[in-house]
Amino acid sequence: MNRSSPPPSGRAVEREAIEDLAAASRILADQGVFDAAGHVSMRHPLNPERFLMSRSLAPELVTADDIMEFTLDCEACEASGRTGFIERFLHGGIYRARADVMAVAHGHSPSVIPFGLVDTPLRAMYHNAAFLAAGVPVFDIRDRFGVTDIVISNADRAAALAETLSDKSVVLLRAHGFAAVGPNLQAAVFRAFFTEVNARVQLQTAALGGMAAVLDAE
Repeated sequence: MNRSSPPPSGRAVEREAIEDLAAASRILADQGVFDAAGHVSMRHPLNPERFLMSRSLAPELVTADDIMEFTLDCEACEASGRTGFIERFLHGGIYRARADVMAVAHGHSPSVIPFGLVDTPLRAMYHNAAFLAAGVPVFDIRDRFGVTDIVISNADRAAALAETLSDKSVVLLRAHGFAAVGPNLQAAVFRAFFTEVNARVQLQTAALGGMAAVLDAE
């Protein structure tokens, strides 16, 4: 393929699905899960080798017209003058490694970040966060790449992150944020939101002292 030519697009996606993806971005921004740089994506519903994600834009401003299509190599199929997020590689790397993942949300929640900085694991504190009971791994980019800007800006970093995520629902990125995945867009949004809420509950519980009766994998 001529590298100057855009990769062929996947099949057309229903407008409703694109509207849902744009709404997911706005919802996560409204609920405080995303800051100005958070982003959410979904695997192309008709072509598993593609994914859909907004152009680089504050998440609360995303509309259906901002949604772009990418290959798993994170090349835009039809850029039309739009620029993708630098960290689109985070999404593409997870989709490449996990065929079961249909949506990914990545945010920089200040409630979640502390758990990627210390040895205290993020635990499942209540029923809506039961998906965390399977474990929440921490990706430390220094382990593979030394001192960096900590941004998942290429395929190698993305592959390492996906390896750390393994079969879990959420992975923390040291001094950066977290990524939540799901079998559909709604599940990924649910998990991203309740990861944020659960982190706040855990911090509040720790302030009380004593043993916490957290949920376990069983």
